[in-house]
Amino acid sequence: MRRLRHWGPGLLLLSPSLILLAVFVYGLIAWTTKVSVSDEHNALGSKGFVGLDNYTKLFTNDINDRFTHSLRNLLIFTVVFLAGAMFFGLLWAFILERGVRAEGFFRTVYLFPMAVSFVASGVVWRWLMNPNTGDNAGGLNSVLGGLGLDFLQNTWWTNPDWGMAAMAIPAIWQLSGYVMALFLAGFRGIPQELREAAAMDGASTYRLYRNVIFPQLTPVALSALIIIGHMSMKMFDLIMSVSGPQWLTEVPAIYVWQTLLTSDYAKAAAISIILLLLVAVVIVPYLIYTNRQEKNA
Repeated sequence: MRRLRHWGPGLLLLSPSLILLAVFVYGLIAWTTKVSVSDEHNALGSKGFVGLDNYTKLFTNDINDRFTHSLRNLLIFTVVFLAGAMFFGLLWAFILERGVRAEGFFRTVYLFPMAVSFVASGVVWRWLMNPNTGDNAGGLNSVLGGLGLDFLQNTWWTNPDWGMAAMAIPAIWQLSGYVMALFLAGFRGIPQELREAAAMDGASTYRLYRNVIFPQLTPVALSALIIIGHMSMKMFDLIMSVSGPQWLTEVPAIYVWQTLLTSDYAKAAAISIILLLLVAVVIVPYLIYTNRQEKNA
């Protein structure tokens, strides 16, 4: 009875949100998993259980290896996006942390792209990354041509080799400011005593950052990687706004959408579950790590 009095009020307040989560998150995940192991490949409904057949076919019997092609595109996009966003985010935070005039203005400028929707920025970047070159050049290619740098003109996202890497440029532009904000908060959270102690020990500026400050930013860097990493894996609207449903830039999220258009619910559900597992591989270790850190603090 004492335990009920202790936990009861809190549990009563949380119960509406717990019920909503159970129904609309975990319930729908369970339903998607059920569909993924069925033979519901058209609008007529399921006729039975097929086990992991839909999953194995994605890797072994998909037309033109479409699913593995979309995974490869996602890997390229994620690597380039993470590397670019982390580099520019850390660079801008470092510059602001060193002290510049009008820091608030520059902070706003860097953060502003994050406030723009992926669809809106994708439409602009579709024009900027116009693949036409020469006399028909548009967007960035036109600017490069006007500067006499025609040799730098390229076909951007339509390039069969580097198209997916080019697709990461809009995402880097949009989320580097967010990474900068995380790193800047990390810089400002480092106790001043550590800097003063390093200075008293005769550490140079390089040694101060190399051996004292940057190691303190490791948890921030991990958080930034996890957050933008899982956003990358679910990327859909930005890519669709720039290139539309193209083979060259297809990722699993777009493949799910196109599969649903053909009413192949079982296949779409199988791709969705694989995408969920990929995100979980990134998120779950991070949650375990943060829980342990909080317990040890």
